[in-house]
Amino acid sequence: MLDTWPLLKNSSFPMLDRDDLEILQVNLGYRCNQTCLHCHVNAGPNRSEMMEESVIDLVLQLLQRRRVHTLDLTGGAPELNEHFRSLVQRARQLGKKVIDRCNLSILSEPDQTDLVDFLSRHKVSIVASLPCYLEENVDGQRGKGVYDKSIHGLRMLNDAGYGADGSGLELNLVYNPTGPYLPPGQPQLEADYKKHLWDNFGIRFNQLFTITNMPIARFGSTLLSQGKFEDYMNLLKDSMNLATLNGVMCRNQLSIDWQGYVYDCDFNQMLKLNLTHPAHGNDLHIRDLDSVNLRDLDIIVADHCFGCTAGQGSSCGGALD
Repeated sequence: MLDTWPLLKNSSFPMLDRDDLEILQVNLGYRCNQTCLHCHVNAGPNRSEMMEESVIDLVLQLLQRRRVHTLDLTGGAPELNEHFRSLVQRARQLGKKVIDRCNLSILSEPDQTDLVDFLSRHKVSIVASLPCYLEENVDGQRGKGVYDKSIHGLRMLNDAGYGADGSGLELNLVYNPTGPYLPPGQPQLEADYKKHLWDNFGIRFNQLFTITNMPIARFGSTLLSQGKFEDYMNLLKDSMNLATLNGVMCRNQLSIDWQGYVYDCDFNQMLKLNLTHPAHGNDLHIRDLDSVNLRDLDIIVADHCFGCTAGQGSSCGGALD
């Protein structure tokens, strides 16, 4: 896979100030049941990196000590971590909101037949990837047959109450562009998704999040191999929207990798842009967080950050403007 980091590190992106920590995004491992072209994690069935129970215990200890209101679980497919359910249960007992970034097809795996029931019982919020509402686009980006599995998964979630008014079971979908261009306007695309999915499948959901593809990992490598990397970077830079800077996720969120090391965001994690301990300079680990003032740590920026501020902006919660 071609490395885009040498083309990103000499950046003109502005420095950012850190706010209070509110969201902890935890990558439970890079193993996934899918291999998607846009995946910035380079996840897949052959990845073996998975968070161990000892690190999960440190995550829970941090949740107890900090005023973090949300635990955002990602991967790979986070559900494939053997400690996923225990972590969810214990975090919910602490009163934290838990988000599961679900690829939908995982719900059809033979060993996950009771997953929807588990998620609904613990009122886990679902952020589900569905990069388009059309079959040919989804299968082209995520693999043949994934669209049908995704529709089946959405129906299972709806049957459990997800997406229904007053149910308390939140179901949000994620759109990623299928190529080197920016997402369209989020409100109109959400309306298109809702109409198509309801008219054709009777599927309901709460919100659509539009997320820009980052020029890193698998997607970045594809851009390089196709000779489109420079044009895409120019698009991101030329489309920078200063109004989105106050809302970028790195201001109030930290990303934890499967080994427990700390980053500003999931994208920095994939680029191995570790935060460092201000006292002794080692890579910052979750066990070290009580010994540092996060506001003293600079947010690490590079050219990929233009992806979060281009057009309407992009974060784990969708558009920013």
